[in-house]
Amino acid sequence: MTKETQKISQKVIPRLSRYYRILFEYSGRDMISSKELSDITGYTAAQVRKDLAYFGQFGCPGRGYNTVDLKNSIRKILGLDRTWNVALIGVGNLGMALLGYKGFKEQGFEIVAAFDTDPGKVGSSINNVEVFQTEKMCRVMTQKKIDIAVLTVPREAAQGMAEEAIRCGAKAILNFAPINLKLPDSVKVRNIDMSIEIENLSFLISRQ
Repeated sequence: MTKETQKISQKVIPRLSRYYRILFEYSGRDMISSKELSDITGYTAAQVRKDLAYFGQFGCPGRGYNTVDLKNSIRKILGLDRTWNVALIGVGNLGMALLGYKGFKEQGFEIVAAFDTDPGKVGSSINNVEVFQTEKMCRVMTQKKIDIAVLTVPREAAQGMAEEAIRCGAKAILNFAPINLKLPDSVKVRNIDMSIEIENLSFLISRQ
């Protein structure tokens, strides 16, 4: 079995993202070692080398990794060497905050349309993103060639909105609703449950 056909552990991808961000901070340097990446991230140097070696041969023994080359390679691995069109579904408080976040566009994710059922929001423009009626989702998503849908809707609406987004062409869902979506295996889903994250922090500090 080749490296290309091996199943990649989901734990590897967040680590690659971490390395990618560190390389931006060290962009003024020519080289960085696995030990330095280990010291910054808390992962072992062996883990760093293993994560990177999975995708090819990087670095020079005894010298480390060229920061520019490694950053560009990880960027390509993560699919950040192109622009992804994103739709935001649900323009509530969280949705409004995400529409105001400039980091998405800087990383190649451009929110090109938003959807809501509130007549007071439909037709408005928020940070240059037009808000459409959810009934127009398929037409707009097809027209704007949307790849990813971000769900910031109430729990009870999430499953239906996710199914509609997939029907309208979305290949992946970033779900902020506190519910496990039931979608085809071909659809890539990431669930961001902030309550769970806070509970994890509560557990950690309560054990100190």
